[in-house]
Amino acid sequence: MNNPVLSSLLPVVLLVAIGFIAGRAGWVRAEAIKDLSNLVFMVLTPALLFRTMSTVHVEQLNFKPVLMYFVAAMLLFGFVLVWQGGTRRAAVLGLAVTFSNTVMIGIPLVGLAYGQAGLVTLFTLISVHALVMLTFATVVLELAVAREKAAAGAGAGGGQHMLLTVLGAARSGIIHPVPLPIIAGLLFAQTGLVLPEVVDRPLQLLGNAFGPIALVLVGVTLTAVRIGDHFKAALGLSLIKNLAFPALVALLCWGLGLSGLPLSVMIVAASLPIGANVFMFSQRYEVAEELVTASMAVSTCLGLVTISLVMALVGLL
Repeated sequence: MNNPVLSSLLPVVLLVAIGFIAGRAGWVRAEAIKDLSNLVFMVLTPALLFRTMSTVHVEQLNFKPVLMYFVAAMLLFGFVLVWQGGTRRAAVLGLAVTFSNTVMIGIPLVGLAYGQAGLVTLFTLISVHALVMLTFATVVLELAVAREKAAAGAGAGGGQHMLLTVLGAARSGIIHPVPLPIIAGLLFAQTGLVLPEVVDRPLQLLGNAFGPIALVLVGVTLTAVRIGDHFKAALGLSLIKNLAFPALVALLCWGLGLSGLPLSVMIVAASLPIGANVFMFSQRYEVAEELVTASMAVSTCLGLVTISLVMALVGLL
């Protein structure tokens, strides 16, 4: 299979399909979905994030194109957050339209399309992608949860001071199974030490299990979700993620004079389907789970067309 888009996206579609078949056949019961979600979120994700970040040396990275990527992401995230009312649901949807599947799909796709030089640029993004996007989303979500709790207690004379609410949200955003291993991994990397094999190997095995299990879990969840009920909203989110986000990245990067391979990789990275971590966040915060699941499925399938279109247009720049 020589087409880089098909060779990268079809395995993802197949893993989701396997999960769907397993759920439909009753091999994974609905009651087990939450436990599996906790396994991914509390065990597999920290292992993957810590091990990945434990080899990243900040001084070796070129952050200029990555910075523009995150400026575009924050602008779009903020727009969706305000548009949807600043709630937990709004934060999850904001993450959905800005968080790309840079590892499971991005690495093989960019490697096939742009070679080793393209991968270096992508790895620069990946090294801070989760740190920036997931930490930011976590803080926003924890702040939204705190606001909801304060509002619920307001009638009884409760409610927290906003500064305490923000500080509490920031603390929850750092002492969390996503940002904490990223920060710990980065700090470890700066020491110059190398993880011993007896520690690195188990972390590698756990990290390798993240992508397949998360995608299979999405497929299992699809058996309990009627995509038809969410198709219109899922299609809207998918079009924003797959087309509007890369267009915004292209506009900002181009406006600042970026060109060549870094520009191409950043645009293609922005066009990737919604990443599996968004599904984990919707599960974790118990909000928009069915819509996010449907959006991931639609975004991934739509990506067969939209990524091909984006890559063709990028080739003309």
